Amino acid sequence: MPLVMPPPIDPVLWGAIAADVAMASTADAGGLAQRREQRLRRLLARARDRSPYYRRALERRDVEKARLDELPIVRKAELMRRFDEWVTEPAIRLDTLRHFISDASRIAEPYLDRYVVWESSGSSGEPAVFVQDALSLAVFDALDAIRRPMLRPSRRWLDPWGWGERIAFVGATSGHFASTVSMERLRRLNPALAQQLRCISFMQPLKDIVRQIDAMAPTVIATYPSAAALLAQERLQGRMRTVPREMWTGGEHLSPATRELIGRAFGCALADSYGASEFLSIAFQCEHGALHLNSDWAILEPIDSRGRPVPPGEAGATVLLTNLANQVQPIIRYDLGDRVVLHANRCACGSPLPVIEVEGRCEDTLCLGSGRTGSVRVLPLALSTAIEEEAGLFDFQVVQNGPCDLLLRTGSQDAGAVLMLRKAQRVLDEFLRSQGATGVRIACRAGEPGQLGRSGKMSRVVAASTPSPGGP
Repeated sequence: MPLVMPPPIDPVLWGAIAADVAMASTADAGGLAQRREQRLRRLLARARDRSPYYRRALERRDVEKARLDELPIVRKAELMRRFDEWVTEPAIRLDTLRHFISDASRIAEPYLDRYVVWESSGSSGEPAVFVQDALSLAVFDALDAIRRPMLRPSRRWLDPWGWGERIAFVGATSGHFASTVSMERLRRLNPALAQQLRCISFMQPLKDIVRQIDAMAPTVIATYPSAAALLAQERLQGRMRTVPREMWTGGEHLSPATRELIGRAFGCALADSYGASEFLSIAFQCEHGALHLNSDWAILEPIDSRGRPVPPGEAGATVLLTNLANQVQPIIRYDLGDRVVLHANRCACGSPLPVIEVEGRCEDTLCLGSGRTGSVRVLPLALSTAIEEEAGLFDFQVVQNGPCDLLLRTGSQDAGAVLMLRKAQRVLDEFLRSQGATGVRIACRAGEPGQLGRSGKMSRVVAASTPSPGGP
């Protein structure tokens, strides 16, 4: 069956956006502010005119003059409940979108012939669905092409189109997730590069992931920090041959210890990024290791627990995102749930883009007993994906209480939640066995919310604090 092509790239639109992204990369603060202001006014006007939800929310406000911090804060759960009123295109309907993303074979295919669709992972509750129009895609493509750091500058000159690169993405590949959709979109739009771009599922046992990476020998590995750390350990222990020239991480907090481990194992250049399903390319890392907010297309507002702005240099209780690119699904002062520090000082790299620090959720990698190998390491995102996709449970926390003892709990306590918890227990047991972790006991508790970490956020997966079997 022939592949269905994603919406084609509009070369005129892409060229205009790319040129502006390049110019904004060297603009002064005034030039960036002017771009933000123009795009914000255009977004607010379209939201008021085309979105029934925002027509009510903005009906008493002058969208040409209203300050952003005067507008209402919105959250995912509310917007998803009123999805068909939220979007600016009446033909887009949540029921048809849910049907569309239920079919994994349609990843990167066009929705309504012109949109690209992806879903969030559900790491902060029920997953959301995001529709990308031509402008959004052009912005994401341009930001990635122009602002992703040049880890090997000479390579950019010798091979500007990346013909010699082999890129492996290690992550969740079975759903319409942003990274998977983006990779498959590139594969279909560039058939000549299709064999050089590969998605490898992190739902497999680690030895199978390593085997597939070694078979491909990628020059670039893109993955989550927790997965990169496991690959680094495999390399240091002599079980992985591949040494990529670059490692790209994102989707989780990259700690200094994890960065050091990856560097020690692979000796390659590493670049971190910050993004979300709501805006794919929020920030890229510069050569000095700082994350720079793409402030010409995304606005971040760190706020305290009462919704008030926090001063530069301080972390808020959460951060609000305004996406200036998406005209079909307005994201205005949207609670992302991350703790972000916005710095006032300019970076030593010279970029005019503001520096941010992200204190996202830090999930633990579990080290569980195995009768065959002594211990098995299990990626937190893979575990969470199994419970979400196979059991349909999103409000949960897995806590390791010993080498072979886990607690699976949920804050819900009605009869339906108890049944779903039992199903999640079976799914988790099957998943752990597929990873080689045998004899793991899983206790279940309903009506017991997960414990919050020091950041005030709940980690989905919490490892034991005591030494695990088989060493660190």
